[in-house]
Amino acid sequence: MQFSFKKFLPHLFAVLAFVVLAGIYAAPALQGKKLQQHDITMSLASSHESTEFTKATGTVPWWTNSMFGGMPAYMIHGAYPNSIGSTIGGNIMGVLPTPINMIFLMMLGMYILLITFGANTWQAILGAIAYAFCSWNMVIIPAGHTSKVLALAYAPMVAAGAALCFRGKYMLGTALTALFMSLEIYANHIQITYYFGLFLGGYIVIKTIEKIKAGEFKPLVFALMAFGGGALIGLGNHTMRLWNNAVYSAETIRGKSELTTNTQSKGGLDRDYAYNWSYGIGESGTLLIPNFYGGSSGGTLGGKKSATLKVMVEAGIPEESALGFVEHGPAYWGDQPSTGGPAYAGAIIIFLFVLGAFLVKGGIKWWLVASAIIFTMLSWGKNFPALNYLMFDYFPMFNKFRAVTMILSLTQLAMVILGILALKQIADNKLKFEELKKPLTYSLALTAGLCLIFALVPSLFFSFKSANDAAMQITGDKGVDAQILRAIVQDRESLMRSDAFRSLVFILLATGLLWAWVSGKIKEAVFYPIITLLIVVDLFGVDKRYFNNDNFVSSSEYEETFTPTPADQEILKDKSIYRVFDAAAQGGFSSDAKASYYHQSIGGYHGAKLRRYSEIIENQIAKNNIQVLNMLNTKYFIMPNQQGGQPIAQQNPDACGNAWFVKSFQIVENADAEMKALDKFNPKDVAFIDKRFADQVANLKIQPDSLSNKIVLTSYKPNDLVYQSEAKTEQLAIFSEIFYRGNQDWKAYIDGQYKPHLRANYILRAMVIPAGKHTIEFKFEPESVVKGTKVDLIMSIVLVGFLGLAIFFEVKKK
Repeated sequence: MQFSFKKFLPHLFAVLAFVVLAGIYAAPALQGKKLQQHDITMSLASSHESTEFTKATGTVPWWTNSMFGGMPAYMIHGAYPNSIGSTIGGNIMGVLPTPINMIFLMMLGMYILLITFGANTWQAILGAIAYAFCSWNMVIIPAGHTSKVLALAYAPMVAAGAALCFRGKYMLGTALTALFMSLEIYANHIQITYYFGLFLGGYIVIKTIEKIKAGEFKPLVFALMAFGGGALIGLGNHTMRLWNNAVYSAETIRGKSELTTNTQSKGGLDRDYAYNWSYGIGESGTLLIPNFYGGSSGGTLGGKKSATLKVMVEAGIPEESALGFVEHGPAYWGDQPSTGGPAYAGAIIIFLFVLGAFLVKGGIKWWLVASAIIFTMLSWGKNFPALNYLMFDYFPMFNKFRAVTMILSLTQLAMVILGILALKQIADNKLKFEELKKPLTYSLALTAGLCLIFALVPSLFFSFKSANDAAMQITGDKGVDAQILRAIVQDRESLMRSDAFRSLVFILLATGLLWAWVSGKIKEAVFYPIITLLIVVDLFGVDKRYFNNDNFVSSSEYEETFTPTPADQEILKDKSIYRVFDAAAQGGFSSDAKASYYHQSIGGYHGAKLRRYSEIIENQIAKNNIQVLNMLNTKYFIMPNQQGGQPIAQQNPDACGNAWFVKSFQIVENADAEMKALDKFNPKDVAFIDKRFADQVANLKIQPDSLSNKIVLTSYKPNDLVYQSEAKTEQLAIFSEIFYRGNQDWKAYIDGQYKPHLRANYILRAMVIPAGKHTIEFKFEPESVVKGTKVDLIMSIVLVGFLGLAIFFEVKKK
């Protein structure tokens, strides 16, 4: 078979176009500048101990003590050498600079899907650009949500694999489904993958119904087997990662609490917490009009032309200060606590989506329309309890996730696909204007018509007032503040008007272009480049409001992120093992991981804290229980400087140390009693033990002897702790380490012999230590890592084998 370069050339052109477009958008990355991404900064800080240990020893520790007193490191850093998907995914990310690589991958993923759906090259390019540059996908990049972006990039590729399976390309479909599913799991954003699974499930249901109606039972079975087999191979390629996640999730705030005060009896997140970020029902208008609800928190109110600026200057506020407030003011007035920007799908894409709903025939249309509507309703969260609370309480795994607003990325995916299928329908059937007149009129009325209404009379529908406005204090003068608030409302209305006119113009231009094409006034070769350019101008113009060159910093400035403060330097002089409480952390110690870069921290930053540790924070640390901090060996506090300078370090002389022998212990009935007992106690004297561990201390009679009895930490590794003990009689040792899957993943040994340990004081490890001199060792040996990596290797071999066979048969066939 001869290779047809001519057929390959359009795809090569598309790939090069994506690289160029991504490079233009994120041009500072080509100059060596870096994005200052909050979540990436937090990730680098929290994983620093693990990465440094891996560099020094060549071994991944899988546990870190740098956050929340200790947690599995595989949730923030890890290596998966036996997973071919992880290897491929990691190498792909290194080809282009960040974030150009992520933007490129989103375009490439959508391009592959649309080509699989039968779109021509121009249609696929147009759709790929529209999908990648939907504002919701771009807003998350500067926030550092890299895993989310990658999951959104690879999701369309998985759908392409499914489409091939249902088209009868069983071997190729299986192989590509396996590869793309492996890359999807590599992205490591389970929530997006879960939502995408719901989306793809709709497609599979529709295709199944179609084949049953057509009597194609055998092809249906083969298609389901091909896709299912490929998906399993891709998932199996990440057995260790998925096993780790499953094991960890059960121990976190997504698992069930033992406290009766926690109402989440079924397990999963607290409903209020999960739905804290819920899109407003009216706010969904941002899909068509970006500033429908003011844009972003801290967004511009209109600059020098704003009514707010005029009122503030007239009130005697210096223009420079007033302008600073206006440029970063309370433009957003929606239901979310804050937002980095709106979910804007693009005015032209919304228009094409509505047109597709009238033009496209068959089940695929109903799948895409239903997906867009249902996912939008799911994004409303607490604002639409009839559906969302039902899903949260009864639908499998739905209550494991928070910030449901991110499902809007799948809404945008559905809209782009149907919009492109509308163009495909017109091109394939060579539809004339007379045939398009009615659906075009309806589509214009539902999109351009709405834009015109909101541009002319928005105040008929909205007050432009936020629930937070009443609490806003700007000058301290109630009269002046009231005038400023009225001006803010006026500016919010102006923002909507302006963007409504903007969307109206883009829709009318697209309609005119479409008319010229179907009427034969212009050729396809003119139509597609111009409409693509219109979409680029539309989406770039909105995206740059929230993700622009200002988000980049020089390499030297980026490196300064982790420059140690004088407080850090003071603490680091102490070479013993201890923990640090960062009371100067922005946003609170439990929402900031910067201290984790240099220290073993009481706090940190992670979306899934261990359930018991989170409850200790809520019930004890948040109430300033110093004894709980003492038992966690909190030797230093980083305190805010009252003079406004750099934070200062304060030593805590009462920290309990790495391990100690208690004088007594008490058996408690349940988790409630154990937590209550910590309200007032001395951790050096007494330990509280849940009754389920009572058999381990049943025969223990403690004889305190502070002069002769001692236990000290002699060797520290994140995953391997060694202590030396000496006591005249049997003692109960408490270790200032987090009890996590004790005797399963964390195992204890005395003089090299395994011995079960127990939990004390709600979260700490404890063990009965025999009389005499002994070596006690704790090792982190998670079964999910030990066995999971072997399965990864087997499934990687299977995946490579299927890819090889698929390529062989495709070449042979052609």
